Amino acid sequence: MVKKVAIVTDTTACIPQEQAEKYSIEVVPVNFIFGDKVYRDGIDMSPTEFYTRLRKVKKLPTTSGSLPDPFLEAYHKASQRAASILCITPPAKLSGMSNSARLAKETAKEALPDVAIEVLDCGTAAAAQGLVVLAAARAAAQGKNLTGVIETAKGVMQRVNLFATLDTLYYLVKGGRVHKAAALTSSLLRIKPIFTITGGDAQPVTNARTMRGAIHRILKIMKEKVVKGQPLHVAVMHADALDKAADLSNRIPSQFDCEEIFITEFTPVMGVHTGPGLIGVAFYSGD
Repeated sequence: MVKKVAIVTDTTACIPQEQAEKYSIEVVPVNFIFGDKVYRDGIDMSPTEFYTRLRKVKKLPTTSGSLPDPFLEAYHKASQRAASILCITPPAKLSGMSNSARLAKETAKEALPDVAIEVLDCGTAAAAQGLVVLAAARAAAQGKNLTGVIETAKGVMQRVNLFATLDTLYYLVKGGRVHKAAALTSSLLRIKPIFTITGGDAQPVTNARTMRGAIHRILKIMKEKVVKGQPLHVAVMHADALDKAADLSNRIPSQFDCEEIFITEFTPVMGVHTGPGLIGVAFYSGD
């Protein structure tokens, strides 16, 4: 049976494989370079293996530029089961995926002339992007047309939040994403920064001295953001820190009315910049 809409996204959305399979979401692998080899995120190396190796190497892995070809391939696959396609990408400010998806859309006009394709920059990333994608996928599964699926995705985009903390700033310093002068301050390397994504940019929120303190502050922020009386959708993400993620996931339902909660791994292509130990939560209130 041909569906009205198929959903395409990329591995930065941190969608668990079982969720992607359940809703037939086409997930485009983003490449990263480790040593002298190029790996496809989510295919060639597991997150566990990636973070284990990352802890041991001196030369850090890097990301490679995104290309339109993988998106074009995903559009072809999605077109076999749907009359139209919605591709949801992270912000253009954070990655080149949005541009690659749009270039692939232009190419697809000749290869897939009868398939309507829209690319939506979701304004957020990681598990927050994943929640937008899953909401869109559920709307598609309910039989909504492309306009209706886009409206659903945009509605969640306006409500979704993401807050995360890093175990260390070492990888941001090594990758040049923290100013060198700040890197000289040893105390900075011991704090647990909490950040969010606003307007397509990663923004610092506050700091904590311990991971436990950082998680406590994230829960406090959630209480301020959650709309009381409305069901909560939650994704807990981690970078090789399952025990802490499981603890956080167990604490959330006792404080909030969760309609949906799951744990997902912070994809290696993003872990390149943050390193292991990241803990975060994405959430939105309402249906």
